[in-house]
Amino acid sequence: MPTTSPRLDRMALRAQFPALAQEVGGHPLVYLDNAATSQKPQSVLDALAAYYEDDNANVHRGIHELSRRATTAFEGARVKLAKFIGAPDSAELVWTRGTTEAINLVASSWGMDTLGDGDEILLSSLEHHSNIVPWQLVASRTGARLRYIEMDEQGRLILDYLPELLTDRTRLVAVSHISNALGTVNPIREIADQAKQVGALVLVDGAQAVPHRRVDVQELGCDFYAFSGHKMCGPTGSGGLWARRSLLESMPPYQGGGEMIRMVERDTSTWAEIPHKFEAGTPNIAGAIALGAAADFLDEVGFNAIAEHERELLSYALERLDDMGGINVYGPTDLDERSGVISFTMGDAHPHDISTILDSRGIAIRAGHHCAQLVMQHFGISATARASFYLYNSTDDVDHLIEGLASVKEIFGPA
Repeated sequence: MPTTSPRLDRMALRAQFPALAQEVGGHPLVYLDNAATSQKPQSVLDALAAYYEDDNANVHRGIHELSRRATTAFEGARVKLAKFIGAPDSAELVWTRGTTEAINLVASSWGMDTLGDGDEILLSSLEHHSNIVPWQLVASRTGARLRYIEMDEQGRLILDYLPELLTDRTRLVAVSHISNALGTVNPIREIADQAKQVGALVLVDGAQAVPHRRVDVQELGCDFYAFSGHKMCGPTGSGGLWARRSLLESMPPYQGGGEMIRMVERDTSTWAEIPHKFEAGTPNIAGAIALGAAADFLDEVGFNAIAEHERELLSYALERLDDMGGINVYGPTDLDERSGVISFTMGDAHPHDISTILDSRGIAIRAGHHCAQLVMQHFGISATARASFYLYNSTDDVDHLIEGLASVKEIFGPA
């Protein structure tokens, strides 16, 4: 059996995640649903508790001590996350509830204010619904047209046709950094460079990338980058949008209310400076602070160690599934082109049945279309089972998965 990277002490890491110590149905929990959400380390839980126990106050608006401490921690977390993704200026990072809200912010603000009849938005057929539906809504209201980069038989984007898809009417290219359904890693810099040649902006859905690899928005060459906190060891309802300062300054507010204004008159108002122009109302203060703690945690572990560890798990899991037989795995065969996500089907066993049987053994995976119905349609299926790995998983977890799938095969028979 292969060992995991010596630079990543999986047992010591696992001990920092209280939820992983539990049993499910009398079995130790094997958590393989990390593409949906990750578990949270004790340091993140402590950051949440510390805010509510010691510093609970609204930010920016108070001059008392608790408000000052809350504001310092809240804005300090913004600085951390900006640095974490390579942003040159923390004012370019807008707090959101996650990737979905970040993309909707761009669609509703930039899209509704900029796009018009005949303009084109280029998406890919790999996208999560969060990077499709907002653009459908904008297109229906502005007259813009949606076009798609298609994928090949392995779920890789076919970029040979990209120069033809990019026209003088292309205003935005919106693509995922890593596919949540297949684990496909897209060549963002290559796409961005070609988009710039026709003057198009580039938005990247980074929900599946930020937890697993070092992201530098400047090196990627994109204009917007959206991410979620809950997939990177942070709290639910946390995340952010990075955008170039010039874009944020030119975009109208996404929502109106307190905090996002400079002056309110009877008939008109003026707006606060970025990023506060886009942060109406009381924000998720505790979530932002705890997300800063999650960034600290991942920095301490190190992305080189995380990447090596996950690659070894992915390789081992794919080998075990291949040896087992009767498993149809979707996604790129080259490990350099995919992340630690394995979507698969098993003969006549419906993915929901696979998940239910595994759950009876304490093994948590995901089953369904993964909010990626265009991907399912491409492969002529309605759903897959999906196992996804993170830094606290081990080859033992993979072995438990294989044992559970053997039980599925006993019930449904060979494929």
